[in-house]
Order: sequence, then C-alpha cells, then structure tokens
Amino acid sequence: MASSGTDSRGSFSLHSYHVSEDLGFILPDPLEDLPPHYQPWLDIALRIPELVHSHELRARVDKMPLLSTSFLCKHKELRLAHLALSMMTMGYVWQEGENNMVEKLPSSLAVPFWEVSQRLGLPPILTHASAVLANWKKKDPEGPFDMENLELLVSLPGGESVRGFFLATLLVELAAVPAIRSIPSVINGIRCGDTDAVVRALEDISLSIQDMNDALKLMQVHVDPSVFYGIMRIYLSGWKDNPCMPKGLVYEGVHTKPMEFSGGSAAQSSLLHCFDELLGVKHEEKGRSFLTRMRDYMPPAHRQLIQDISSQPSLRSFVQQHQANDQLNQAYEFCVSKLLALRNYHINVVSRFITVPAARARQLRNHSQDSEGETVIKAPKALEERGTGGSGIMTFLKTVRDETKDALLTEPSKKIKNHS
Repeated sequence: MASSGTDSRGSFSLHSYHVSEDLGFILPDPLEDLPPHYQPWLDIALRIPELVHSHELRARVDKMPLLSTSFLCKHKELRLAHLALSMMTMGYVWQEGENNMVEKLPSSLAVPFWEVSQRLGLPPILTHASAVLANWKKKDPEGPFDMENLELLVSLPGGESVRGFFLATLLVELAAVPAIRSIPSVINGIRCGDTDAVVRALEDISLSIQDMNDALKLMQVHVDPSVFYGIMRIYLSGWKDNPCMPKGLVYEGVHTKPMEFSGGSAAQSSLLHCFDELLGVKHEEKGRSFLTRMRDYMPPAHRQLIQDISSQPSLRSFVQQHQANDQLNQAYEFCVSKLLALRNYHINVVSRFITVPAARARQLRNHSQDSEGETVIKAPKALEERGTGGSGIMTFLKTVRDETKDALLTEPSKKIKNHS
C-alpha cells in the first residue's frame, strides 16, 4: 500500500511532510508580525519577561480583548499566533511561581489559543514546535544561521539563558538536516536491495548525529544552570502529571472542566523518533507510552512522517540478512553508536542543568541556609525529580539510552563507554 510519503515513481520521499530541504523540521523564515487586528496580542507577548517581573502580565491579559481568529489565513500566521499565545499562557499561569496559582485561563486568551491550536493540530500549550522551530529570526538576513546571528521572536523570563537554551536547541535541529534528508535513501535502498546506497546514507546520518551532539554542547556556553533551573524551567512546565496543578487548567470559554497538557520536553522533537524508528530502537511500554504521547505535541505532518518510517521494511532486519557485508554492518553499528553517544551526552546535560541544581536547592532548604543570591532556591519543589514534560527524568533517559544500546547487533560494540 502506498503511503503518503511515496512519490510518483513509487519511491519514499519527504515531499509531503512539511520538511524543508535546507532546514528540516524548522519552520523556514517565520513571520515577525501578524495582521494589525492582532496587535493587542503582540503588545503583550513581546514584553512577557518584564511584565512577569513587574507582576503585571495577568492583569494585562485579563484586560485583553477577545479577538476572532478568522483573519489568520496563512500557516505562518497561525504558527506565530500559537507562539505568542502559548508564551503568554506560560507567563500567565506561572507568573507567581508555585504561589498564588491560577485555576483558569481567561477566555480572551483561552478561546483564540484553542482555535489556533485546533487549526494547526497542536495542543494549547507551549510546545517544541512553537518555542524552538517557529521562534527565530536572523539579525542579518544574509548572514549565517548561527548563535551570533540568531534572535528569538518571543521570550520568557531568564534573560540570555532563555535565548541560549532555545537557540542551541534550534541549532541541534539544524545539525540534523542531512540525517533527515538521508532517511529516504535508506528506505529506498532497502526496498531495492541496494546495500551501497544504504551504507552511504547511514554514514551521512552518523556524521549528522555527531554534529547534533556538538551543537548540544552550546548549552554549556550559553545557558547558566542556576538560571535555567531556578527561573526558566517553571515556564516550560505543563498541567499534566504536575503536583503544582493536580487538576489541570480550565480554558474559559472552551470547556468548563479542567484540561491537562504536558509541558515542554526534548521528546517533542521529531528527530530522535525518526532515528529510533529507522534504526529499530525498541522502547519498553512505560517509556514508549510517554514518547508516543509526545507525538501529539508535534505538527501533524511530522507525526505522520514518524509513523510512515515505522511502517517501512526493517533496516535492522536488512542488515542482519546481509551479515557477510562488513561495510553495511559497520555503517549500521556506527550509526547506532552515534545515537547512543548523543543520548549519553543528553543525560550529562540534564545532570548539569537539573540534577545538580536540584541537589543544591534541597541542601539550602534543609539547612535553612541564608540563600540570598541563590537562584536555584526559587525553583518549584514539585519539579525536582521530574522533567517539565512530566516524566521521571533520569530514570527515563537512562532507560531510553540502554534501549538504544540494545539495538546494536554485535557484543563488542556494546562495550561503548557510557559517560553517565
């Protein structure tokens, strides 16, 4: 049966998945402005950090007019609207941290946010698709796509660390573009038994995953762990599996009952889902259900791509059938080992930005030390052991890492060092 990813010649192609040749899953050239009707949204969205700091954001949103979304016609307009409304929502909900929580989002924000989300097939909460993939502009349009020449469209409290966090994540997405482009070559190579084509594509994917790992290292340079943990992180938190908001959030004018949505998570990026499906990495039920739920937070076309990759002939079986082909075996093992190294490094990053600051915050609280000037103490206690997406973060990441290791075919390769 031909999938939606099959072109007129019967080959698997990325053409119908909203994947850019140059930018992969990143939205090319996001808009910076909406039609004039929506200026009240942008007037608030572009000032979120200062309005949260002065405790005025909720009051400003409460006075905001309820605007019709019918003048948003183009996809990019909807993406900017989703970004602006979701950032406002996070600021509104978490303005006072864990104190003075709100139970409902006012209709002036909730109704348009719900309508825009429905049209995009995204949930009404901040997602990776908005905060990262659609939240960038170049300072010099002709200049390079790098940290120095990039700026966020909409930001959250946390200063330069917010910029560093979202843009480093964006550059990881950019580094993955050659790998995403090579996926059809692997699938079509398997279909027609062309081992050389599969080897070449796997080598390209391996190099690209290594580049992703290098891009992730920008976090160390551009994000202060105490600012990330103590200030930023709560604004990425959702209202599902969150002890701060056990009932969820009422979207006034949409539903009378509270709704639950997960906060931001690296698992909302389509990249690793694509690699797992391609390379045959299998996840246990608990981890798999969380990862599958995170696909609901991706643009529908990207979700469909992951699904369609999973229904293609198995690469792992293809490699096993060609055991005598050393080149093919080595290319596959090298690719899995690069994915394993990336997951190990991600554990390292999470340790530096969450586990260590959480331990410091606990220590300060337990000893009632004078924590003046200690940013980590401001962090919500409820998130000490959890990811903002609601997962028990370290256990989850180590399980996923070990499952990646299980995809390796040969025992000696399993001795790849784990830096965790």
